[in-house]
Amino acid sequence: MRILLLSAYDAQSHQYWREGLVAQFPSSDWTQLVLPGRYFSWRIRGNSMQWALGERATLDQPYDLVIATSMVDLASLKGFVPNLAHVPSILYFHENQFIYPLSHSNKKHHLDPKIVTLYGALAADKLLFNSRYNQQSFMSGIKELLNQLPEKMPVDVAQLLDEKSSVLPVPLRSLTDNSHQDYQNLWPKRKGVSPLRLVWAARWEYDKGPQLLQAILRELGKRNIDFQICVLGQKFRKQPIEFEQIKDEFSTQIIQFGYAESRHHYLSWLAAADIVLSTALHEFQGLAVLEAVQLGCIPVLPNHLVYPELFAPIYLYTSAFNNLPQEASSAVSVIQYQMGLMVKGIAVAPIIKNLEWPAMTIAYDEILRCVRYSRS
Repeated sequence: MRILLLSAYDAQSHQYWREGLVAQFPSSDWTQLVLPGRYFSWRIRGNSMQWALGERATLDQPYDLVIATSMVDLASLKGFVPNLAHVPSILYFHENQFIYPLSHSNKKHHLDPKIVTLYGALAADKLLFNSRYNQQSFMSGIKELLNQLPEKMPVDVAQLLDEKSSVLPVPLRSLTDNSHQDYQNLWPKRKGVSPLRLVWAARWEYDKGPQLLQAILRELGKRNIDFQICVLGQKFRKQPIEFEQIKDEFSTQIIQFGYAESRHHYLSWLAAADIVLSTALHEFQGLAVLEAVQLGCIPVLPNHLVYPELFAPIYLYTSAFNNLPQEASSAVSVIQYQMGLMVKGIAVAPIIKNLEWPAMTIAYDEILRCVRYSRS
């Protein structure tokens, strides 16, 4: 099968999925076009023009299937390159543009990315979402957007899109080939389960909840919980002020602060931690959390976004929107509950083998083959 794989905003999670997909199906003939994960507004609007003008010879090759991320302006690309209009296509949604949480400094709902994604979804033969939460929030966003238009569409667009959509998570690479002892222990030695080892791993941006992270660390201090924390993740030139405040306020508890030196070091930090903490305001699958759980971390997560469909309630704290102290208190209570289980030796990380590639290969293979022959 000749497959054209397009990733218009090749951020880390997109790259992780793309590389795993290609590696899992080596018998297919893959052609990949990717654009760097930066300049978001330009990238989502300009990718079709960039590729149509700069990669025309590649795009005009004969393909059996096109797989594109939802950042790809698929409708425009098919218009620029008529050859692609006749090739069955899949649009894969790592996220959607309808429910991004707005910060105090940015109160604008940008329409353009939503329209690009809507047109791309209409142009694709199959829509794949990495979670039910992603799928449902996208469909709700489409309905809300269409209800604001001055004229009613001749068909139920949301229903049309829903009928050709499925949920298919980003599969995890297996980490079980490496025992936990294979990873370097970068934490100081300790006795028993004290101090508690926490890891937080996310992009250093507003939508990953640095305000809540700061509030949780303060609440841990108020309750006299002895802890150490490793703050991982990708930094940017501009980042929320809370990160610098956290660095200053919790300097004695911070073991690592910033991007890991290597993939091996990153996994080492995860493997040696007790609890992986998420404070996300915006999460459609949570690959960093899932990798930590693969390596034995106990998850402590908000009870909204994607997490309720992945984990049992004992791992979830109550989300109290607009009440940061209450939410932090709930999170620390879950942490304390898990600490109690750790002391008793009965704390167990959830089993998520069902999300690893060996368990998901068949589902991906069936989708690829079904869409390929959908126009026959």
